Amino acid sequence: MNRTRRLHVLRVIVAALALPFAQPVVANVALAQAHSGHSMPAMPGMTTPAAGTIAPATTPPAAAQPAPAPPGPPPASPPGIGGSTEVIKSLPPEKTAGWPSPVNDNTLQSFLLFDLLEFQHGSNVNAARWDVLGWLGGDTERIWFKSEGRYNGVLRAGEMDVQILYGRLISPFVDFQVGFRYEQQLSWDNGLGRPQAVVGVQGLVPYGMELEAAIFVSQNGDVSGRATLAQDFLLTQRLILQPRFEINAAVQSAAQYGVGAGVNDIEVGLRLRYEILREFAPYVGVSWLKSFGETANLRSSAGENTSVFQLVAGIRMWF
Repeated sequence: MNRTRRLHVLRVIVAALALPFAQPVVANVALAQAHSGHSMPAMPGMTTPAAGTIAPATTPPAAAQPAPAPPGPPPASPPGIGGSTEVIKSLPPEKTAGWPSPVNDNTLQSFLLFDLLEFQHGSNVNAARWDVLGWLGGDTERIWFKSEGRYNGVLRAGEMDVQILYGRLISPFVDFQVGFRYEQQLSWDNGLGRPQAVVGVQGLVPYGMELEAAIFVSQNGDVSGRATLAQDFLLTQRLILQPRFEINAAVQSAAQYGVGAGVNDIEVGLRLRYEILREFAPYVGVSWLKSFGETANLRSSAGENTSVFQLVAGIRMWF
């Protein structure tokens, strides 16, 4: 008798524990059979919904409900769907604290390059030659400084100029420049100078060549121009060969400044430098300077050679 009573109590306990889980299962099965037109036999103690009606959904116990997802950034989208940009934009500010800051392209920067700083040795003359440029500004707008010249020690000892320009980026690698130039003749008997307005471009052109071209207009309306092309060929990571071509021309004659109409002169050079540091590179090379037309006559009368082949040695450095 005691055994029978114990089994009866055990059945009651099992039924009580299984009832909460059995109710939603039976309700879902009844719903499925109602849609299919079949009835389900009723279980003792439970009411079956009539065919064609929908049983109310039963909320599972709190223990059976899934836990909410922990807070955090949304998962990154797979390639081709959204991408990380959309994920970053959707994050609140406090969630982007670990991401790097955007690039600041308005920071004030500076650069100074001694492209040529050399001694030239020819058959009848020795000369010093320099070509310096620098800028101060950002990625799109800059103030440029330039100076170029030669000093050779003869009667018309040479020439030099200084330029202050405003430059603005007009393509990914080319600046448009406009500003002021002062040209000075270096002479023992008549060192004249003249101010000029400048309009030009500078930058990288196709095939990796560096172009610098400008038109100069004096206070008297005299128009002249200069263009320089150079290109670096890496023989090794540190040994670099640079051919260089420069041409000067003028529309009007200005004899007092040693300038004739037409092509004034060309200079062709080949320099081999070794970069001890990226910022410091000694070099050696050759240079040929040739004057033409009226300019050649003016320089010949001043005691200069109109065609000079020179050996050069110098330093290229930047800061």
